[in-house]
Amino acid sequence: MEFLSDPNIWIAFFMLAALEIVLGIDNIIFISILVGRLPPEKRDVARRLGLGFAMVSRIALLFSLAWVMTLTNPLFTVIGQEISGRDLILLGGGLFLLYKASHEIFMEVEAHQSDEAAAGPTSTKTGATLFWGTIVQIGIVDIVFSLDSVITAVGMVDNISVMVAAVIASVGVMLFAAKPIGDFVDRHPSIKVLALAFLTMVGTLLIAEAFDVHVPKAYVYVAMLFSLGVEALNIRARTKRLALAKDKSYCSGPEKSQAA
Repeated sequence: MEFLSDPNIWIAFFMLAALEIVLGIDNIIFISILVGRLPPEKRDVARRLGLGFAMVSRIALLFSLAWVMTLTNPLFTVIGQEISGRDLILLGGGLFLLYKASHEIFMEVEAHQSDEAAAGPTSTKTGATLFWGTIVQIGIVDIVFSLDSVITAVGMVDNISVMVAAVIASVGVMLFAAKPIGDFVDRHPSIKVLALAFLTMVGTLLIAEAFDVHVPKAYVYVAMLFSLGVEALNIRARTKRLALAKDKSYCSGPEKSQAA
């Protein structure tokens, strides 16, 4: 237990936990959007299962560091570009994220009304298929995000216990934050489209990373924060306009009745 009194251990733990939380933002957004397609009573269970799978996959990768490091070894070369196992995983994950985000944007912007009109009561079998299909999709992206996260963690800390503790702590924070974020995204369709656009950018970054084109995620986060700030102002303006409209209608109601 002497290592607990070492300040370097605690500094490494907090730095890595903070990094894991930041790297997990895209994971939370993806889970929140997918879970939003499920019935309300199943969303909390799906969130917990999705984030639980993220924690298990990251810890499993941490305990197989030797194998993870071999993923960076070149497997073959295409047009002078060396391709490793990590590159293939990032490429597949990026393409999946691009497809899924683009499909969700289409469903939200173009097909939303028609789908709701055509949707009838779903059977138990269909509901179970949708639920487990959502969990599988979350699991696929969890593995991709976990691989990137673990490789980053290895570069920062060389103590496996610190890595595992930081992963558990970060997933605990994400479990706490996932529901409020998901509810907020569901209440504001424009925020949902912004979040999907963010996931599109993340997918593009993963594909670029697969071809050794390194783009700092900070650029994406800053752009997304700016967009969210602008949209927050729009939401506030819309809320004020609605409140003013309600006040005017309330005030004009009695006058009209008296005139009649």
